[in-house]
Amino acid sequence: MHARTLVAALVTAGVVGTGAAAYFGKIPTAVGSAYANATAPVAVAAPAAHPAATALPLDGFSALVKQVGPAVVNVSVDGVRNISDSGDEEEAVPGSRQLPPELREFFRGFGGRTPFPGFPRGDIPMRGQGSGFIVSPDGYILTNAHVVERAQHVNVRLTDRREYRAKVVGVDRATDVAVLKIDARNLPTVRFGRSSNAAVGEWVVAIGSPFGFENSVTAGIVSAKGRSLPDSSYVNFIQTDVAVNPGNSGGPLFNLAGEVIGINSQIYSRSGGFQGISFAIPIETALDVKDQIVKNGKVTRGRIAVTIQDVNAGLAESFGLDRPRGALVSSVDPEGPGAKAGLQPGDIILSYDGRPVERSNELPPMVASAAPGKSVPIEVWRDKSRRTLTIAPSEGNARERVARNDAPAGKGRLGVTVRPLSPEERREGGPREGVVIEQAGGAAARAGLQAGDVIVSLNGAAVKSPEDLRERVEKSGRTAAVLVDRAGQRIFVPVELG
Repeated sequence: MHARTLVAALVTAGVVGTGAAAYFGKIPTAVGSAYANATAPVAVAAPAAHPAATALPLDGFSALVKQVGPAVVNVSVDGVRNISDSGDEEEAVPGSRQLPPELREFFRGFGGRTPFPGFPRGDIPMRGQGSGFIVSPDGYILTNAHVVERAQHVNVRLTDRREYRAKVVGVDRATDVAVLKIDARNLPTVRFGRSSNAAVGEWVVAIGSPFGFENSVTAGIVSAKGRSLPDSSYVNFIQTDVAVNPGNSGGPLFNLAGEVIGINSQIYSRSGGFQGISFAIPIETALDVKDQIVKNGKVTRGRIAVTIQDVNAGLAESFGLDRPRGALVSSVDPEGPGAKAGLQPGDIILSYDGRPVERSNELPPMVASAAPGKSVPIEVWRDKSRRTLTIAPSEGNARERVARNDAPAGKGRLGVTVRPLSPEERREGGPREGVVIEQAGGAAARAGLQAGDVIVSLNGAAVKSPEDLRERVEKSGRTAAVLVDRAGQRIFVPVELG
C-alpha cells in the first residue's frame, strides 16, 4: 500500500486543522488538530451591517479579490521532528497527536511503534504550508497557531513574490491564533468587519494556499454561527461551506464588502479533505488575542471556575424555566470566583455582564474576555425565580455497603437501586454527599444513568441518603433534573419519570 493511500485510510471522520501539513521525506501525515462528533445548533444571526457586505456584484468576486488579495500571504514552515523507537506512540508514530483515540490504541498494540517496515526513524525534516494576512503596514500578520507550532523557521511570501523570514511574536493555542512579524514597511493590509454582523446565508470568500496552491480563491455562504468544537472553549466558530483544505489555515474569510470577518481554521472531514463544512475563528476573537500578544506578550483570560452544560427541554421543564436557554451550572470549585459569588450547582446563568446567554457555549468567551478582578453582574435562575449575583473573574490557567434503597432497579418512578457513600469513598476525593447507583433500570437507564454513578442532587435539592432520594422523586413532576457525578465529572441528566 502506498504511503499516501495508507494515510488516507487511517483518517476517520472528525474536525481537522487545515494548516501546515507536516511532511516526513515524501510521506504526509494525517492532518488534524481536533476530532468532534456533533456540533451544537445556534440561533440565526443578525442582518449584515451594510448592504455591500451581502449584495453579490455583477462581476462576481473579481473586484473584491483584486482589492484584498495583495494582503493575503503564503506561510511556509520547516523544522525537525524526532521519530524514535521509545515506545511512546506520541513520538514513535508521525502525526499520532492528530489521530483519533481508537487509532492511537491500534498503534499502542504494537508497543507504540509503527508496524510498517522501512518507516523513518530519528530526526527527520518537517515541512508544511499555511496562509495568513497582513494586519498592519509595518508587518504584523495573523495566522493559525497550528500552522507555526513546532516550526524552526517561518517564511512569508507576498503575492508580488517578495519573501521574508518571519518572527513568531506569540501563539495562543486556546484560540488557535498566532501573530507573526516581518521586517517590512508600507505593506498592503486588510480591513476588518464584524462577524457578529454577518448573516447566516450571506456570501463569503476565502483566499489562501490549499495544498500549496498560493492565492487560491473559493466562495460560499455562512452556514451557521456560534459553533462549538472540542478543545475550543474560547471560540464560537463561524461555519461556512467555503472550500477549505490543508494549506488554507490562517487565511482570511471576507464578506462581500472586502472586510475580514474570520480566520479559516478547521474542516469537518472523513477523508482529510474538504467535504462541505469548514470553520473560521471570528475576527473579534483573533484581534483581541493579537492586541494582547503585541502589548503584553501573553493572553490573559478571566475564569469563574464552574462547570456548565446546555439546557435542553427536559432540564428546562425540571427547573421550571419557560424554555431551554442559559448555561446550567453542574459543579462549582469551592475555592473559585463562582463559589465566592454564591453560584450553586443547579443555577442557570441567563446573562453575564448584561449580555444574554442563550446557549452554554456562549458563556466561556464572555468570561474569558472580561478583565480578571473586575466585578460584573450575572443573572441566574434558581428556585424558579431570577436573582442577580456579582462575580469577579480571576485569571485563568483546569467501598462499604451500609444500606440500600428497598426499591429494586427498574421499579418505581426513577428505577434505581442505591446506597449511601462509604467513609472510604468520601475520603478518596470524590463527592462528599450523595448516593451511589448499584443498579439502574426503567427511567434511569433510558436516560443513561448507570451503576457507579453518584446522584448528588435532584431538581437542585441535595440528596444525602436513599430516603432523601425517594422523597425528592415523589415530589417531582413529569421530569427530574438529576445531578450525577461520574468519575469526577458532574452533569445534569434530565429523566422522564415513570
